[in-house]
Amino acid sequence: MARRPRPKLVTLTDAAAARVKEILDERGEGYLRVGVKNGGCAGMEYEMDYVSEIAPLDEVVEDKDVQIVVDAKAVLFILGSVVDYEVSILESSFKFKNPNQTDACGCGVSVTIEPAKVD
Repeated sequence: MARRPRPKLVTLTDAAAARVKEILDERGEGYLRVGVKNGGCAGMEYEMDYVSEIAPLDEVVEDKDVQIVVDAKAVLFILGSVVDYEVSILESSFKFKNPNQTDACGCGVSVTIEPAKVD
């Protein structure tokens, strides 16, 4: 019996990929690392960082010529997420569109995320 295709762990929009590439080019090397941590009024917060090394248990995904390192503890929380980069009059920031997110605080920084259900 053939297995169904595995969903991509995380993907980037064109705008997010372009911005990440700019930042990595300025740094001269590295990877985008994403994860989640406990915090905020809704329970969790997304984390983004730029790292030069991959931790032993991290997952690595490539999307739009960007290598994305996913914290092993965050895999089930961000499975299927899309990272976008949005620019407005007041701010420019990365935004997560996560199918596992069930709620967010008023400011949108803190979120409630249920782990993805794995069949």
